[in-house]
Amino acid sequence: MKLVLMLLGVVLLVIAAVYFLVPADQLPSFLPGHEEGVTRVHAKHGIVSGVAGLVLLAAGIWMGRR
Repeated sequence: MKLVLMLLGVVLLVIAAVYFLVPADQLPSFLPGHEEGVTRVHAKHGIVSGVAGLVLLAAGIWMGRR
């Protein structure tokens, strides 16, 4: 369970970085927020992904201490 939480946390942090660094029209089509012709970044998606990733990493660390 610890490994799953840690992997999901890292994946979500990578997705958060993609949301902050890539404009909406260049996002992969499987990510929510992909819009043709839109050059802004999706900060809200990035914040939510980042917070969820940090929470999952913290839960993985906490479970490892038990």
